[in-house]
Amino acid sequence: MPLFIKVLFASLFLFSCGEAPDEAKTRAKIFLNGTIYTGDDANPVVEAVVVVDNRITFAGDEVEARASAGDGAEIVDLKASFMYPGFTDGHAHLLGIGQREMVLKLEGSLSLAEVLSRLKEAVEATPPGQEIYGMGWIETHWPEVRVPNRHDLDSVTTAHAVFLMRSDGHTGIANTRALELLGITRDTPDPAGGMIIREEDGTPNGVLIDAAMEIGSFHFLATLNQQREAAYGKGSDFLGSHGWTTIHNMWHDYDDYALIERLADEGKIKLRVYNSVQGFFTSKGVNPQALDLLQNGPRQNTDGRVVTRAIKLYMDGSLGSRSALLLEPYEGSDASGLLLADKDIYLELMKKALRAGIQINTHAIGDGGNRLLLDWYEEAFAAVPADQRAIAEPRWRDEHTQILNLADIPRFAELGVIPSMQPSHAIGDLHFAPERLGLERLSGAYAWRLLIDAGAIIAGGTDAPVERGDPRIEFYAAVARKDLSGFSAEGWHPELAVSREEALKMFTIWPAYAAFMEDDLGTIEVGKLADFTVFSGDIMTIPEAEILEVEAVMTVVDGKIIYRRD
Repeated sequence: MPLFIKVLFASLFLFSCGEAPDEAKTRAKIFLNGTIYTGDDANPVVEAVVVVDNRITFAGDEVEARASAGDGAEIVDLKASFMYPGFTDGHAHLLGIGQREMVLKLEGSLSLAEVLSRLKEAVEATPPGQEIYGMGWIETHWPEVRVPNRHDLDSVTTAHAVFLMRSDGHTGIANTRALELLGITRDTPDPAGGMIIREEDGTPNGVLIDAAMEIGSFHFLATLNQQREAAYGKGSDFLGSHGWTTIHNMWHDYDDYALIERLADEGKIKLRVYNSVQGFFTSKGVNPQALDLLQNGPRQNTDGRVVTRAIKLYMDGSLGSRSALLLEPYEGSDASGLLLADKDIYLELMKKALRAGIQINTHAIGDGGNRLLLDWYEEAFAAVPADQRAIAEPRWRDEHTQILNLADIPRFAELGVIPSMQPSHAIGDLHFAPERLGLERLSGAYAWRLLIDAGAIIAGGTDAPVERGDPRIEFYAAVARKDLSGFSAEGWHPELAVSREEALKMFTIWPAYAAFMEDDLGTIEVGKLADFTVFSGDIMTIPEAEILEVEAVMTVVDGKIIYRRD
């Protein structure tokens, strides 16, 4: 660890743990009357935990806890519920989660007809001439199993410009009025790293993929982005109410790290936030914010709950949009997906990051995208050996790691690359992945078990708002490897599921390590920060299906209860 980071975090520790004037001290809190899973293999279950200020000072039996806390300690009654180390969402989009609560919500639509019905309701509430932006549709479970087009949206309204984003954020649908507004015609060329899907005569059919989708999203998000402060607050409240204490926040706008820091200082963002800033836009080039981070190094807010020290890059698109980059073409097609990266630009950023102590977190979905990612990481590591790096072991990450060639699985541990994976992707994608990939390639799909067995750790997350953002779903998906109805099928590879102990690590200590926070977070141990997730049920022992029925009853960050179920 470089000296400036040691000083930064040593100062933070002294600020939060050092002696304060008596009137400023926080009296001890004792969490008790429940089952407390610590995540510490040497002391796995305890009766009580004592917190002073924002740190854990004791974890053990109740009698000793009371003696340790002294007279006048505040009692936090767990009421026979189950407490765990604070759950971390290792990959989500805080702004998008909040914005999802502010726009036309298409999440959970069971058919194209339902999407159009929800759009009709929005049209009836929106004056003609105004724009309508929606998020969250996904066609893979619809009876039609097809992507909507401009004609579908035109059947509801031609008086409004409509843009509807697919849940994965890689495809958008524009109606005819929106295409006109965006200036997209039959003469508009496909942008680098994107596709404008066209009808037989070359007229755009309204489907915009990846870099082409950005043309629509940048426009339609412009008004919504003026309400970013409200969106960040709504996103924080949503995550806290589901039991998350930390979010690894992927991809936010140029100047948003300062906004996030301010909102955290003001108490409007109550979670712990670990930021990755966007490194490169296919339509705009290198993000100046990423260059600023490379030049000036990591930063944090006043109390250290918001840390910005990573850059987010993209290798390819998504499996659902058929833009994930594959080593061999999609089944029944000559197409192998899209490469969204420029090697020369990426390698230059990567080498600068190694010298500056900045983490690189790169989106990769297809086996081709993942192999290239490992190749480029390896090339960057060779170009900047350990003695020239700010951090000898940089803990770079592969965000999603969905489809792997089996030959590449050992390379993660060998290179020290952390797969950052979202279990819910598997139980959703596996409904359509066999049709896109064939059964043979699924042996390396969502391969949590193989990666762990090969020596890697997995930072678990949700990718919300692509997915719901619910820790129950993610934990269930990891241990059951079945969809929410209990369904499994050929190609789902149940042997690739993980144990409950491993699943707990995926959402606690392993993402803490992936964010350089393992000394402060991830387990309930003396000296660590007091971040806890409390559920109504024992997810470590109850039947798999019942995991989906437990409720978040309390969320604690820095010893403060940020959410409590009434």
